[in-house]
Amino acid sequence: MLKLYGFAVSNYYNMVKFALLEKGMAFEEVMFHPDQSEQSLTISPRGKVPALGTEQGYMSETSAILEYIEEIESAKPLLPSEPFARAQVRALMREIELYIELPARLGYPQAFFGMQIAPQLKEKCKVELLAGVATLKRHGKFAPFVAGDSLTLADVYFLYSFDLACAVAAKLFDLDLLADFPQAGKLLAQLNELEHVQKIAADKDANMPVFMEMIKARALAAAN
Repeated sequence: MLKLYGFAVSNYYNMVKFALLEKGMAFEEVMFHPDQSEQSLTISPRGKVPALGTEQGYMSETSAILEYIEEIESAKPLLPSEPFARAQVRALMREIELYIELPARLGYPQAFFGMQIAPQLKEKCKVELLAGVATLKRHGKFAPFVAGDSLTLADVYFLYSFDLACAVAAKLFDLDLLADFPQAGKLLAQLNELEHVQKIAADKDANMPVFMEMIKARALAAAN
């Protein structure tokens, strides 16, 4: 059986978890808060989550895991079969990660953990995040899904990246990223009604206290 390593608060972990649930695949969740120990780095060479345990060994990097899942399980495909459409979904996945998720992540310390970030880093977060949203407006179809009329991996990246970006924009810059992007708001609402998305959200809420205690403990250890 596949084993999914990570923790329920991680958006990348939840991307993989959603794909596994959506496809009806059997898997075991293994709580994994990686560090730089030899044991952790055996599972995930960079000490990141998620990681996937298979009969052949461990696999890391979310996009690689998602494509592996797609290749071994044909039920409920999350990538189109036509090559050009498939490439467009991959491009949207990459654009959402590079130009929305990663810029928003610059603001996480201040938005979610009460830590101040440097003014230049905050400005970089804002500029790159707005440019990323503009990119998605140009490239995304939202008809009604990100890449067209079917749920794809682009929607998985969108679901577990754009909501966090909205929170960062609101808390750090008093900006509503959905104000002039109603298609995105409508799709987020639609996706959040899905049974598997609600299960993942409930698991995240249940695990949030443990995660926050871990963050506090690590911050205290670093300070000492």
